[in-house]
Amino acid sequence: MTAFRRTIAAALAALGLAAVAPPAPADEAVATFAGGCFWCMEPPYDDIEGVLATTSGYMGGHVEDPTYEQVTAGGTGHAEVVQVTYDPERVSYERLLAIYWRNVDPFDADGQFCDRGDSYRPEIFVHSAEQRRLAEASRAELQTRFEREIVVPVTEAGEFYAAEDYHQNYYQEHPIRYRVYRRLCGRDGRLEEIWTDGKALDPAFL
Repeated sequence: MTAFRRTIAAALAALGLAAVAPPAPADEAVATFAGGCFWCMEPPYDDIEGVLATTSGYMGGHVEDPTYEQVTAGGTGHAEVVQVTYDPERVSYERLLAIYWRNVDPFDADGQFCDRGDSYRPEIFVHSAEQRRLAEASRAELQTRFEREIVVPVTEAGEFYAAEDYHQNYYQEHPIRYRVYRRLCGRDGRLEEIWTDGKALDPAFL
């Protein structure tokens, strides 16, 4: 956890308890992506037609009901994730994958941008055999565009724990803090460096 994020977190309201998110209704689907700071992974999906909700949380660990402090301190095995609830009749999982790739550094397995450590690792958590097939195909296709190895694993989804309330919609609730954090973290500069070199995903597809 960076000192800057720790300062922000300490200034906010008392923490609530993490909660296990309920399963999506039968006519909805969920996708779960780890891409570093979960504050930064909600905005790319929120304005997409067919995305019904985004929830910041934790996945991939072995501790029940982890707190933000536990996860960012390390040792729980969890990654910060965004869980996307979507209508598959209106937006495809392939498009969600394309948006994911455009918003991460796929070459950095040890964190993302200024946030370092296992809890900030990039990872695609799949909820079905079809999601796995599509995620692995997407990763393989993207690898053909780069000489460096793409290190993002595709992993079976585990228990999802929603993050504390003050993390949800952080970019909307605290827009100034969010913009300052994102700028200082160097996220946009690095994304531009990766994805504007002629190897980006087709902008029309996004």
